[in-house]
Amino acid sequence: MRQTIRALILSVRTILGVGAILGGVHILGAQALTSPADAATLDTVRQRGALACGVSQGLAGFSDRDAQQTWSGFDVDFCRGLAAAIFGDASKVNFTPLSAVERFEALRSGRIDVLARNSTWTLDREASLGLLFAAITYHDGQGFMLMRRPQTTSALELDKSSICVQKATTTQLNLADYFRANSMTYTEVAADTLADAVKSLVVGQCDAFTADQSALYAERARLAELKAADILPDVISKEPLGPAVRADDVAWFNIVKWVAFALVNAEELGIGAGNAAEALASTKPDVRRFTGVEGEFGKRLGLDNDWAVRAVSAVGNYSELFERNLGVHSKLGIPRGLNQSWAAGGILYAPPLR
Repeated sequence: MRQTIRALILSVRTILGVGAILGGVHILGAQALTSPADAATLDTVRQRGALACGVSQGLAGFSDRDAQQTWSGFDVDFCRGLAAAIFGDASKVNFTPLSAVERFEALRSGRIDVLARNSTWTLDREASLGLLFAAITYHDGQGFMLMRRPQTTSALELDKSSICVQKATTTQLNLADYFRANSMTYTEVAADTLADAVKSLVVGQCDAFTADQSALYAERARLAELKAADILPDVISKEPLGPAVRADDVAWFNIVKWVAFALVNAEELGIGAGNAAEALASTKPDVRRFTGVEGEFGKRLGLDNDWAVRAVSAVGNYSELFERNLGVHSKLGIPRGLNQSWAAGGILYAPPLR
């Protein structure tokens, strides 16, 4: 009987990668299950020769194309930084524009390796869709935009209004919650895309348009009647936006997560696109670990040790991404607000690379 039990334990150890010790079971750690050697997604990306990144169908400041079909934006730059960390070449990424309805299935089915499409991190999306959000790259909140209604100064004045909103988004759910919580009623005017919702607002089919505040700024920047569009000060929800991956590959999840963290840490360390090469000569321990001069952190992720400085050299640190695409001197003119570094009074914070 004892031999049978022992054989069974050995079989379980072989399957699960755990070690038995006298008096109990000793787990050999996540390394056995999630080591870089098991990173199927990373292998697929390398074999393909390019990262497959899912983005929006066109949201100014986040992911948009010009007349030459060249992609730009905050989410686009994140994917380019991820490609640089993997390949040492930010151009090795293919962008797939996705609607709100199809974005998560595109990730689950393997059409894309990472979704960087201004998507809100929620429990339901992780628990029911088999996804993991790697990090919060933008702290947002839902708001309202109106046309030619300067007399309206608060969302609490929108009782009995018609509201344009995009289908298949948390925006719809937040809208319903807000009006219910404040004992107000509204008529929903649902649209397939943000652009369609804004068109409905412009032609007068609804009184207000609701979306994440970043999207409100982005869509207002496209309007010919820019001065006629007012964004109300009310923020009615928390919208933590960030890249998502499939939940079946923790090693890949760690790579995407730590590239996001690296961009934040680079800002704190004063490392940017213009001085990344100089950082290699630094004597500061934090900088030496970041650049890969000390430690084997890249190898633990399945990457080269200079992965982080590669990403920053290609796209800049978090501040550079934000200001270039979204900040007060960009077309959108969004203040950093909560997206300031914690050291500057915001809530942007990343674990240390050590």
